Amino acid sequence: MSNQQSNRFFFNVDWITILVYIALCTIGFVNIYATVFNPEESTTFNFASNYGKQLIFVITGLILGLSILLLDGKFFSVFSPIIYGVTMLLLLAVLVVGRNVGGNQAWIPIGSFRLQPSELAKFGTALLLARYISSYSPKLNTLKPIMMAVIIVGLPMALIMLQPDAGSMLVFLSFMFPLYREGLPGYLLVIFWGMAFLFILNLFVPPWILISAILAMGGLFIYFNKKKQQRMITIGVITIAAIGYLFIAKAIFENVLTTRQRTRIEVSLGLKTDPKGAGYNVNQSKIAIGSGQLTGRGFMEGTQTKYGYVPEQSTDFIFSTIGEEWGFVGCFTVIALYIFMLLRIINLAERQRSTFSRVYGYCVACIIFFHVFINIGMTIGIIPVIGIPLPFISYGGSSLWSFTVLLFIFLKLDSNRMGFI
Repeated sequence: MSNQQSNRFFFNVDWITILVYIALCTIGFVNIYATVFNPEESTTFNFASNYGKQLIFVITGLILGLSILLLDGKFFSVFSPIIYGVTMLLLLAVLVVGRNVGGNQAWIPIGSFRLQPSELAKFGTALLLARYISSYSPKLNTLKPIMMAVIIVGLPMALIMLQPDAGSMLVFLSFMFPLYREGLPGYLLVIFWGMAFLFILNLFVPPWILISAILAMGGLFIYFNKKKQQRMITIGVITIAAIGYLFIAKAIFENVLTTRQRTRIEVSLGLKTDPKGAGYNVNQSKIAIGSGQLTGRGFMEGTQTKYGYVPEQSTDFIFSTIGEEWGFVGCFTVIALYIFMLLRIINLAERQRSTFSRVYGYCVACIIFFHVFINIGMTIGIIPVIGIPLPFISYGGSSLWSFTVLLFIFLKLDSNRMGFI
């Protein structure tokens, strides 16, 4: 790389997003330190502890990200099928040699480190999906392109469910929003959210009432469209499909989901109270966040944090530490940083000349948004606990590195936007 190319490289890279990334990683390290630091230890800093390991993860992650910026941007488009294939092989490998933690066989032990292939599959899937849309310019309002996109996204979802890890699997649903940006019909999104609404409603309302309501609505629509035969047929099919879906949804809830998953959903929806079981984590998390009030109890002064009342406090429930020790101000700052990063990524995606870069950028934004929304939502009790990390903040090497790779690939593509088509 010549001096002129090097200067242009450093000028084109979006350093503002990198600064936000560093800020979030720093916040994560500080709060992990607060959750696990033991004042009775003889040493102030211990690299064998979670905070020591996280510091190593942060430093190596930043080195990894900066190394990605030195690669040719076309590398990711050309090798996206291979990257996707490798991540799928890892998802298969974890089913054979993986370690079972908390009921999920989702980690491959590598010495003292545990690799989580489902995290790597996110950027592998995003790359191949972007490659498919940019290479073939499919019309996403027709069946064949939609099915191809479903296969690309559905394969890792199926392999992850075999672990089983429902939380990581659900993250892949976020890919429908980049597809919508590229032409996926809006009615498919309406159908999806309608199915989700019916699934939840099915838990509150007896089936015969729902079936009666669907039949009544279908009958009314047919009555007012009785002169339009095609529309009547469509309404009839939708009505029958909705009734069939109710039975399928009920069967999935009762026979596919584990008892723990069912209980978590019921507790989140207020159908059941289980303060000492499935609801314990969320109750303690809400107590921790609420006790922080405006400015928090102070660094390393949180009682819920220091006495370990909230399980998984350095991973899935790290936001409760932020709420307790830094209060509303800390929570607002973290959420504001995420919103700024997401808006920045979307803005960068829209200015891309390359379809590949634009689609990939939207995939990055949607994956990060899904993680942030679900993770914070479950710590404050508005979403069932499904166990996914808070990007750049939660403890874990696989999570931090995968989000780093995900983000920095896009920053590299953006830095080449004037020449990469």
